[in-house]
Amino acid sequence: MSRHRLRQLLIENATFRRLLRPVAYIYLGLVIFALVGSDRLIFQPRPSSYADSPEIIKIKSAGGRTISTRYLVNPEAEYTVFYSHGNAEDLGDLRPLLEEYRNEGFSVLAYDYSGYGTSEGRPTSGRVCENAEAALKYLVEHEKVPLGRIMVHGRSVGGGPAVYLAEKHKVAGLIVESSFVTAFRVMTRVPLVPFDKLHNLSRIGKVKCPVLVIHSRDDDVIPFWHGQTLYRKARQPKRCCWLEGATHNFIPPVAQRAIWEAIGSFAASLDAPHR
Repeated sequence: MSRHRLRQLLIENATFRRLLRPVAYIYLGLVIFALVGSDRLIFQPRPSSYADSPEIIKIKSAGGRTISTRYLVNPEAEYTVFYSHGNAEDLGDLRPLLEEYRNEGFSVLAYDYSGYGTSEGRPTSGRVCENAEAALKYLVEHEKVPLGRIMVHGRSVGGGPAVYLAEKHKVAGLIVESSFVTAFRVMTRVPLVPFDKLHNLSRIGKVKCPVLVIHSRDDDVIPFWHGQTLYRKARQPKRCCWLEGATHNFIPPVAQRAIWEAIGSFAASLDAPHR
């Protein structure tokens, strides 16, 4: 190789390294943020919409933190719904939904993640799953509801703890509403770092109970392809309810009726083997 060619290669290599260095720093910053700062972006609690009262049940979660739950009983219910809510809402906001669930023939328990409502602590992707475990344990051990009569329902970010529980426990069914394949991919679409949080995509394929996936084609926060992908990954038996004209946080009456019809039909299908 000539001296001129060698000098040219060295110059090109040095130029490439200079260009690569800022890209590497940016990527390293992204990885560090994903490790230590992403939970603040994923979870966005707001001031509590309610005050503690006799109907708010306090239970201990991991680390000794107290979380708040609300349990509405329908004496004629065949199934109890274990509900994990979405972002920027709490048990006070959920009261109409929980009452509607009871009116539809279900008992229902919902809980607030650490940092939401009057629950203690700060929310993280690991901690919300610990909260879900504690609330499910209360429902099974204290309220004596068998796992085989519990439908786990997670909406939006609540899909994370819901899919987590359904993978670990032999519940009757799983409902995933307007949720994501992973938390990071709501923003990035494709994986950019070698890890992720609330990895529904890797878990839902291991869920052995029947699955119902609900998602709107017009979701403006978590795009429709997330629901499609989760549905494809789920095992049989599975069902889907694809909504029209609903956004992530606005569900018109027609879409609401479609959701309740899908949930009622799903619950009936779970009970079919027992008849």
